[in-house]
Amino acid sequence: MNRYERLNAILEILGERSRIEVEEITKELEVSSATVRRDLDHLAGQRLLTRTRGGAVAHAVAYDLPLRYKTVRHAEEKLLIGRAAAGLVSPGSVVGVNGGTTTTEVARALITSMDVTRSEDDVQVTVVTNALNIANELAVRPQVKLVVTGGVARAQSYELMSPLAERILDELSLDITFLGVDAIDPESGAAAHHEGEAAINRLLVRRAAKVVVVADSSKIGRRAFASICPVTQIDILITDTQALKDDVQRFSDRGVQVIQV
Repeated sequence: MNRYERLNAILEILGERSRIEVEEITKELEVSSATVRRDLDHLAGQRLLTRTRGGAVAHAVAYDLPLRYKTVRHAEEKLLIGRAAAGLVSPGSVVGVNGGTTTTEVARALITSMDVTRSEDDVQVTVVTNALNIANELAVRPQVKLVVTGGVARAQSYELMSPLAERILDELSLDITFLGVDAIDPESGAAAHHEGEAAINRLLVRRAAKVVVVADSSKIGRRAFASICPVTQIDILITDTQALKDDVQRFSDRGVQVIQV
């Protein structure tokens, strides 16, 4: 396990337990206590945790990691979710995509599913996004008409926010929105850690004829700080097979189609 993988593992464990000790991380990751202490000091310097005597604690209940630390978490599940989501898009559709690691996989799968033999002037899909990293990948694809909202970039997620972004989205109509979330619960609905991101996401939901939440099972049954939308506004939830049967049933009972991959 290299350092990058260790840092991700430590943050994931901390996100689940809220408090960790050097001794337990040493055993779980099979590394020396000196290595764990250096890693914890590094993460504390990045303000991703608070060091304690003998370990560390999470900063807050709404635990929000920078996107660069999320890329390898549940990677295989996100890849499969992205492919399943891309299969819901018809040629000529206008697709809304917010920021996040799972929606990034949706965008990548959407590209690979296109007919590359067709003319470069023949636009196959229009993608509307407020995520700079997704826009960067799609900008060089001639089969994609790319619309990027304006706004101020949030370093944590690469998403653009501000009233400017809201004004642009308010003028558009979307066939389908793929919504990445920090948490989704059958009762409280979809939510994000950051209120500015939640505001843009709400508008992506409101402007879409169909709303598809893409979330690995670690997001299900959890709550986050800022509400995006109630379950009644979600048409489909795409998740992995690790989602609990009871949770899946609760979504189904509320009229949400659940696709597990």
